[in-house]
Amino acid sequence: MADKTVDQLTKDEAETLAAKLRPQLTAWGQAYYTSDAPEVEDHVYDAVYAQLVAIEAKYPDLITADSPTQNVGGTVLTGFTKVTHDIPMLSMGDVFSEDELTGFDERIQTNEDERIAYNCELKIDGLAISLRYENGQLVQGSTRGNGVIGEDITQNLKTIPSIPQKLNRPLTVEVRGECYMPKDSFKKLNERREAEGQPVFANPRNAAAGSLRQLDSRVTADRKLSTFMYNVADFDPIDARTQSDMLLELTSLGFTTNPTNRVAETMDDVFEFIKDYTGKRDDLPYGIDGIVIKVNSLPRQRALGATVKDPRWEIAYKFPPEEAETVVRDIEWTVGRTGVVTPTAVMDPVQLAGTIVARASLHNPDYLVEKDIRVGDTVLLHKAGDIIPEISNFVAAKRDPESDPYVIPTHCPSCGAALVHLDDEVALRCINPKCPAQLAEQLNHFASRNAMNIDGLGPRIIKQLFEKEYVTDVADLYRLTFDQLVTLDKFGEKSATNLLTAIDNSRANSLERLLFGLGIRHVGAKAGRLIAAEFGSIDALMAADEEAIAAIDSVGDTIADSVVTYFDNANVRTLIDELKTLGVNTTYTSAPAEPANADGFFNGKRVVLTGKLTQMSRPEATEWLETQGAKVTGSVSKKTDLLIAGEDAGSKLTKAQSLSVPIWDEARFASEMNADTANENGGNRDETN
Repeated sequence: MADKTVDQLTKDEAETLAAKLRPQLTAWGQAYYTSDAPEVEDHVYDAVYAQLVAIEAKYPDLITADSPTQNVGGTVLTGFTKVTHDIPMLSMGDVFSEDELTGFDERIQTNEDERIAYNCELKIDGLAISLRYENGQLVQGSTRGNGVIGEDITQNLKTIPSIPQKLNRPLTVEVRGECYMPKDSFKKLNERREAEGQPVFANPRNAAAGSLRQLDSRVTADRKLSTFMYNVADFDPIDARTQSDMLLELTSLGFTTNPTNRVAETMDDVFEFIKDYTGKRDDLPYGIDGIVIKVNSLPRQRALGATVKDPRWEIAYKFPPEEAETVVRDIEWTVGRTGVVTPTAVMDPVQLAGTIVARASLHNPDYLVEKDIRVGDTVLLHKAGDIIPEISNFVAAKRDPESDPYVIPTHCPSCGAALVHLDDEVALRCINPKCPAQLAEQLNHFASRNAMNIDGLGPRIIKQLFEKEYVTDVADLYRLTFDQLVTLDKFGEKSATNLLTAIDNSRANSLERLLFGLGIRHVGAKAGRLIAAEFGSIDALMAADEEAIAAIDSVGDTIADSVVTYFDNANVRTLIDELKTLGVNTTYTSAPAEPANADGFFNGKRVVLTGKLTQMSRPEATEWLETQGAKVTGSVSKKTDLLIAGEDAGSKLTKAQSLSVPIWDEARFASEMNADTANENGGNRDETN
């Protein structure tokens, strides 16, 4: 059956195959639309989906209500208020060849007295959104969701500069379009996430979707999203009767529209537009994955209507996947400025999407193991979002049967120290404070204002100290001499004296500045102060176990694991001994920390987080709770006021249940967050389970 085309299948064979394809497509769709973490390339999904469409077209009685062909796409996530679309937000049908486009045109032109013109537009690789305005004021923004019910993401959309808060005319209208992440923003975001040990986004579409589904709108604002608006739910309120004029009207109202649309009178015009932008797509500052062809007449669009899933008046021509075959010659590991160790495939150079590619990031050990890439493999290479070279898969038929799985390194390629894998990260990390690959960044952080506050020790000076080999770790700063400093470029006697004084003054800093300055993963200035205040000295901290550290209000398991892992390192303990010998204070000498001064329901509550959160990270949830005046602790006790349980919650959930501690799931917690602390005294909130 696998070798047969759909036309060759008997009805029983078609039914059996369709029963296999539906759950596979549903799972892939869930990963793509809802989790923003696609499991297969778009062209793989499209090919399987087209096979199911063909089966159901040949045998209509095999269509089921839960078939992916009968549903728009995404589901509504928990944590967001539901929005019902009065006029459904449908998806588009896809075609992959000129012949299929010609078939679409023939269906449109049937029984027409004169030829119907089309408007050709770029298919932006983003997330469909709807913006509702009343008397010119933005009142609600939402996702498409399943087409009928979406998610209210108004606050997040308000952070995007291209979305007007007020229209140029006081219209009541619902405008629809695409929210996307520009290529430059996508590249910088993934570089930052990889440096921080976080999983990277597969493409700009998933990055945009993940950014819009943040419970903290500050995260959305930081992602540098943009929009192109291209439609209205009901065209009656606007002064346009064609698709091309509608785009001009939307522009006049203050929206950003894509300027590349073109009216096509014939199919030759359509094919010319496709050819034109197939060649230009790599040069665009945003990702596109095809061309959308729409009936230009708006009244004709309305007359043609839609199926249960797709408008009949538009179609999307999808670009064929651009892949190249090459051979992996080596896998290199590099150490980033934060200690994250990243694998990169070194390959035979190959032409791909307009550039010569010879290297592709493999991101992290889990990714490398999942892809099962080996040195010597022939692999298929593509560009994620038309930007970042990425290996799709190895070619099994060309793999050497004697090849062995790649062995993940256990020691840093720069300094040889043992690598660690912190519980909350997918990355391997080198935490050796003497690692040459990280030293310059460590010194900059150690000297910064919120850390040891060494005035006059900036990046330019640190670079020279490093190049002259005057320093090999932060302890060497306290060994610097006047004679060494005056050899630095543009550094006179007065500057040398002032810097030595600043370094000497920093010896007396309280312990929390040292803890922050050491650059321990997850230990910011606030966490450093809380830990220092609890233990009083670095010796007491190094003797503490993870449970004792996690029990500190606002600290928790993630920070505790990071601290214990850091001080278990022999190089770190050697460094601490050196700092002590050089007269650096290692005790807490500051006044007690100020208590939180936030109002609202959470103020004064002792809250414990457990399990996996899907809408935010644990540190993000902790930070938000603390801004509301909560005390986030790492363990459950009779004093705990609330347990927030994510997925796979374990012993803490069991203990909370035994102590009758109120328990919320993530949806309940997200609902409270989305309320934006509207009810500041919390008087009408129910604290029961």
